[in-house]
Amino acid sequence: MDFTFSEEQQAAAEAARGVFADVAPDAVPSPALTTGAVADEFDRPLWSRLADADLLSLLLGEEYGGAGLDAIALCLVLRESAKVLARVPLLESCAAMAAVQAYGGPESKADLLERAGRGEAVLTVAASGRTGHDPAELAVTARQEEGGNADWILDGVQTAVPWAYDADFVVVPAHTAAGRTVLALVPPVHDGVALGEQFSTSGERLGELRLESARIAARDVIDVEGAWEWLRDLLTTGTCALALGLGERVLRMSSEYTSKREQFGFPVATFQAVAVQAADRYIDLRAMEVTLWQAAWRLGSGARGTLPVAGDVAVAKIWASEGVRRVVQTAQHLHGGFGADVDYPLHRYHAWAKHLELSLGPAAAHEEALGDLLAAHSLG
Repeated sequence: MDFTFSEEQQAAAEAARGVFADVAPDAVPSPALTTGAVADEFDRPLWSRLADADLLSLLLGEEYGGAGLDAIALCLVLRESAKVLARVPLLESCAAMAAVQAYGGPESKADLLERAGRGEAVLTVAASGRTGHDPAELAVTARQEEGGNADWILDGVQTAVPWAYDADFVVVPAHTAAGRTVLALVPPVHDGVALGEQFSTSGERLGELRLESARIAARDVIDVEGAWEWLRDLLTTGTCALALGLGERVLRMSSEYTSKREQFGFPVATFQAVAVQAADRYIDLRAMEVTLWQAAWRLGSGARGTLPVAGDVAVAKIWASEGVRRVVQTAQHLHGGFGADVDYPLHRYHAWAKHLELSLGPAAAHEEALGDLLAAHSLG
């Protein structure tokens, strides 16, 4: 089998490297030592450069000014963004745009997609549920008023919504009395909608989204079976790509540091104990990479397999969640005191890695979900 990336996918990655080349991780703020966000908003100049390079519209079709690429191309770009800790809602906005394009109505597509692809509108997704542990679609209820094209009423709470204070729309999954899951495009500034300030492990400002009889027009609600599951899997796969890019950069930092740091007259990289730890982390990263591309390929191509795509996503999550933690912990150990210095970039990577690990959830939970899928498949 040919596992090489297409010319278009490679071009997207190359364009991303060009845009992110000027982003210095040293300039990324450290998590605040006291209550408060590291910055008031995301990196708007970088967002504009991404739009100018047509990287925000990667997944959009040509009719909306996009390149019509797939999840693999997006993950390649996300991988590059994580190497420099790019403070932009790239994953959330691109994933939301893709969901609107795939499942939304003609009015939403016409009004939103081209603007979002140009960076003029910012989208994000509420995917953490009420507590961060329960399914996001169960945290909010949705009911439609009487009438064929009547408004929807939303009630509930979504926690830890990324970039909520900067977004023009939050894509909110909600469940109906009939057990269906719908996706609502909710403006953060809207009657019945309130935001409560929260902070991530990386020091970014999040939002607790509170909905109290929030009225959303029918045109802004996606009521299509499978839409939320597809969006959730794309977000998760993109998060695995961020973990991979961050881990690769951290391992390179460890290699550079241990090659220069000398002990007993020799670089510590030549010591067996150091080399073995670095080799183990390299193996982690390669496992993270291969499982990521498997999940992204299944998700983007719609290819059928012996298990649902959720199985491939679960495997990628297992490796990403465990792998990124092991990579940064080893890096901290090999850097010694420098790793704990808040003025040294590794501190920032460690904080972002912990946020990604928490976002993905514990590997044990994904292993259990994978076991359930395998059991269901064998019984079927």
